[in-house]
Amino acid sequence: MRILVAGATGKTGRRVIRALQDRNHSPVALIREGSDTSHLPEGVETRTGDLTDLPQDVAEGMHAVIFAAGSGSKTGPEVTDQVDRDGAINLTDLSKKAGVSRFVMLSSVGAGAPEGTGEMEHYLKAKHDADEHLKASGLDYAILRPVALTDDDGRMQVRLGDDVDTDGGAARGDVANLLADAVTNPEWSGQTKLMQSL
Repeated sequence: MRILVAGATGKTGRRVIRALQDRNHSPVALIREGSDTSHLPEGVETRTGDLTDLPQDVAEGMHAVIFAAGSGSKTGPEVTDQVDRDGAINLTDLSKKAGVSRFVMLSSVGAGAPEGTGEMEHYLKAKHDADEHLKASGLDYAILRPVALTDDDGRMQVRLGDDVDTDGGAARGDVANLLADAVTNPEWSGQTKLMQSL
């Protein structure tokens, strides 16, 4: 399958690219003009596009899309809205228009009920809005909501469900493998799952 990966040059996204290759898929990295692609595996196909201003044909020819992008902790509310909310919503709409078979969203624990979550509330509200738009889009979807991300590779010993420890951690390697699995695994169809690494 040809799978577009938004956020492909990020810490999680580049692991997603490798996880897809390990499953014999053909990932296509969505990159901004001038992005550092040195961490991507050699020969990976790229497609240029900025989440704040996506080309209308960005998802054409793709079987599935994985949204693993994030505005980052050092950006303000405006960029969070542009990337995590509006970028995800726009990519959802363009993916539906292109006829992709499944849209896999990397969200966050707390996005289900973002109110009263302190300094994370604005970010979680943006993720919440993007998730709800995806659910209502008519696309076959999967949403993964990990607890706080760590830079570990993980061992695929994970907990999925409502009984995750919200103070725990989620290894980026585990997250990437779950996102890659969710593209084709029927058990993910129409599901929203909380996740932590054990």
